[in-house]
Amino acid sequence: MDFTRINWDKITEKTIETLVMTFESLIAVFILGIILGLLLYLTSNSKNKIIISIYAIIAAVVNIFRAIPFIILIVLLIPFTKAIIGTILGVQAAIPALIISAAPFYARLVEIALREVDKGVIEAVKAMGAKNLTIITKVLIPESKPALISGLTVTAIALVGSTAMAGVIGAGGLGNLAYLDGFQRNNNTVTIVSTIVILIIVFVIQYLGDFFVKRVDKR
Repeated sequence: MDFTRINWDKITEKTIETLVMTFESLIAVFILGIILGLLLYLTSNSKNKIIISIYAIIAAVVNIFRAIPFIILIVLLIPFTKAIIGTILGVQAAIPALIISAAPFYARLVEIALREVDKGVIEAVKAMGAKNLTIITKVLIPESKPALISGLTVTAIALVGSTAMAGVIGAGGLGNLAYLDGFQRNNNTVTIVSTIVILIIVFVIQYLGDFFVKRVDKR
């Protein structure tokens, strides 16, 4: 590898862009994922026809956006992205697609985490007269924290991969650097260094996720 062909300032710049895309998206994904996951959980076992219809609609939207490959989703969202961001290039232009692709994924993980909460605890709280909001904030969310954090960690890692794909079509970040400066200019060193930096980011996210899961897990 010829490290003399590496622009380290550019590596730093593109690393920051990748981190910005990942964590700005992750904040929105966390909020939307919790909301959608709660809605899926709360409406899934109802016998009310209206609520069943609500569940079917939410589940269909979640499943559709989970099924669309990210690279295709970016293209489909170009008019939407241009309308709200004003451009289809750069870091900020990638964020809507990142959020829309990852939020449904995390929502399903949230739903699964909530389903794992001990039904006996929920029934005991209900018997004490607790309302739905109290059950959500005092039982469901606290009891499912380890699974929620674990799911968020998986989602964050998936977002890092998505930022690399977004970079290929002009979103910036390490994926963009690896493609333009590495692949197109036949500079394998840039591609390898970009890949190593992405791997380091993934390992750090996984470490932090495991650390916080252990901190909140009461078992």
